[in-house]
Amino acid sequence: MTVERGGRPAVSVVLPCFNEAGCVADCVTEALTAMRLADIDGEVVVVDNNSTDGSADLARSAGARVVHEEVPGYGSALRTGFLAADGEIIVMADADMTYDLSRIAELIDPVVRGEADLVNGLRFDGANRHTMPLLHRWVGTPVLTMLTARASGGRTLRDGQSGFRAFRRDVILGLDLVTNGMEFNSEMVVKSRRAGLRMVEIPMGYRERVGDSKLSTFSDGWRHLRLITSLAPDLLLVWPGLLLVALGVVLTGATLVRPSGFDLGALHWQPVFFSTICLVAGLQAVLAGLCLAASTPVSPKVSVRYGFVLAPRFQRASVTVGLSSLAAGLAVDGVLLLRWAGDDPVGERGPVLAAMAQSLILVGITFAAFGLIARLTSTATSRSRPAFLADGTSSHRSADPTLIQSVEAV
Repeated sequence: MTVERGGRPAVSVVLPCFNEAGCVADCVTEALTAMRLADIDGEVVVVDNNSTDGSADLARSAGARVVHEEVPGYGSALRTGFLAADGEIIVMADADMTYDLSRIAELIDPVVRGEADLVNGLRFDGANRHTMPLLHRWVGTPVLTMLTARASGGRTLRDGQSGFRAFRRDVILGLDLVTNGMEFNSEMVVKSRRAGLRMVEIPMGYRERVGDSKLSTFSDGWRHLRLITSLAPDLLLVWPGLLLVALGVVLTGATLVRPSGFDLGALHWQPVFFSTICLVAGLQAVLAGLCLAASTPVSPKVSVRYGFVLAPRFQRASVTVGLSSLAAGLAVDGVLLLRWAGDDPVGERGPVLAAMAQSLILVGITFAAFGLIARLTSTATSRSRPAFLADGTSSHRSADPTLIQSVEAV
């Protein structure tokens, strides 16, 4: 393969680096050797992310061009590397020897041939099953990949967290990638697919890293979930919330049929209390997801789909339903109180009815509060909508990439 472009490199290999003195020079050498053997006009850009072990000097001595990024984080380092890269095609990888940089030519081939805008190097095959911790391989990566696939439109995705990718520089810079941590890979996939970019996945393998991992299982996993929530609130809030509401309704019905509860072996279970939790928590998740989905500009399709939430009619209906539910719950509580005060036995259904009254009250408060909050949100959104000029162009950007950064601060 011959890939060249005038006096500037055609391919830039970007390696984020934080204290990788034990292997960064080997990574640089492997990448440069691979490009030389494949007759690729390329460079290696190492982004030093506040290393204290001399990684930058070692990378420079091995032939890399070193740039520095003070903001800590995998995503911030890669973003700086993309901006600093001179190549038309960018290959991103890690500076820890986990990715086989001798296969760069295979990775960029679909991009060079015009068959793909983004190539994702698959990490998993039968030969490397022991190179990743079991928790990451069997739980973390599959779950995050599934959520990323769903957030990007439900299309097939085999490895959403791979850090070995190839793409054209101008294409990726147009995606407005803004996250700073390990969730950067998920953001790239979601925004690439929503932008209609062609993505292919090819097996690239995965080697055991040199040195200690910088990945934090739970904090990085939580950052991924926050990202998916900001990009696809319907996925992590609306649908799980609906399942909770449905479970609450079923348990409430079971309680009415058998108010004495259920014997589960040695355990006697009264489901009415758990049903209240399911109803209220589920409803709050649904309404929060609807409001966020309708008012978040990072996903136009989702915003249109749930735009009815910001309609005044829906907001008025929410307040009406909420006040009605609140009144019904207070009425049931009032009747029960009068009967208990008058020594009028209410039977075994009394505690059940009291719990259901509390459910009605809490549901009513939730609906009414949502209607009011949604009204305030829609008012603020309408005030911040861009003004259109006489030629039909907007005076503001339609999407604010800093929105995800605000979610990161939560």
